[in-house]
Amino acid sequence: MSEGHGGIVTAKPIGEIAKYIRNIVPANIPDEYALNPILKNIAGEENIRMGIVSFRDFIYLFCDRLTSDGYLYAKPPKKPGSVDDYPFLHNISNVLAEIGYYSKLSEKGNSLRISELPSFSNTTDDKGKVRKAKIPASGQAECLKFLALCGFVFSGIDLEAKALNFSEAQAIELSYPKDPLLLTGLKAMSIADMELRETRRYWNDHYILRCNYRLVKAEKTDPLDELKDFVHPLPSRLQKFAINLHRRYTDIGMSCVVLSDRQYHFAYYYRKNSRRPLSPRDLYTQRVWEFSLSLRHGYCLYVRAKKTEKYKDIIKKFPANLREIIERGYGCDRKLRNERCQGGCQGIRIPLDDSILNISKEIQTWLDCESESQRGRFS
Repeated sequence: MSEGHGGIVTAKPIGEIAKYIRNIVPANIPDEYALNPILKNIAGEENIRMGIVSFRDFIYLFCDRLTSDGYLYAKPPKKPGSVDDYPFLHNISNVLAEIGYYSKLSEKGNSLRISELPSFSNTTDDKGKVRKAKIPASGQAECLKFLALCGFVFSGIDLEAKALNFSEAQAIELSYPKDPLLLTGLKAMSIADMELRETRRYWNDHYILRCNYRLVKAEKTDPLDELKDFVHPLPSRLQKFAINLHRRYTDIGMSCVVLSDRQYHFAYYYRKNSRRPLSPRDLYTQRVWEFSLSLRHGYCLYVRAKKTEKYKDIIKKFPANLREIIERGYGCDRKLRNERCQGGCQGIRIPLDDSILNISKEIQTWLDCESESQRGRFS
């Protein structure tokens, strides 16, 4: 545990993190979609699409292995900075991305030839100072052994050696006998992770484990299609509730931006004129409300209610539990209520579970009032 901006932080069990990752992997990947031209020299388009499905299935297996055997590999630091702060996860995510990105796919597509993995190698800066590899030798062995446990076969390196000495190896050959198409999918998703993301790539974001196939598409995905995947693990009534809210507010002129970092966000905002291109994160700051998924709080609806005084007579008619939540407001938990940080600055939080269905009409009325009241800020 550690003390930080979020107060005392306790890492979640690795099995819970595996379940979280599994839930945000796309359940439905279409058979046909146009690919970004940057990927077309990897293999034929059909093989790339099939390979991405194979990679998705591998991530499912990876999560299952993480649940059953992850405790042997994944240990949180003594003072974790977040609930998913496992160096092993950061390391293996980057190893997967680097294997796919820096390797060469064989002509038959059944093996990858690897001659460099930057995170395994020491580097020298302009002043001649040697910087140690991002992943220490012990972490390198852990990553490759876990990938072998998941079905990868490494040739040209002894995984049982005390030191891998990867930099001294001529090359490593990697195969996946269970489903060789996975290797094509890994290359495509690694290029997408390195080059096609709209948001900055961080060392600790585990993004490649999400198998976000939408990055490789030539055209952008309709947020509604992504939302359907997002709520797929929820009961059907909650899925319908979320999809209906999305349709209602995009139909009245709100836009939806999808942001996937340490959390998953579907944020709804009114578009305003800007002299510069706005990034997804810029647009996220303009949100009125959002759906969010995080390890800390699970599925939630957040509302950044700023104009409640304009419709306070309507709030008075709401059920007591909802009325109290709205009247309590939102902001920094420590400054407002001298409580440990619970992410209160994100907005008024309501769990997206069965309890929200009992107040669904009031939620819609509230969002109508707040959205209409805030519209003027962006007109």
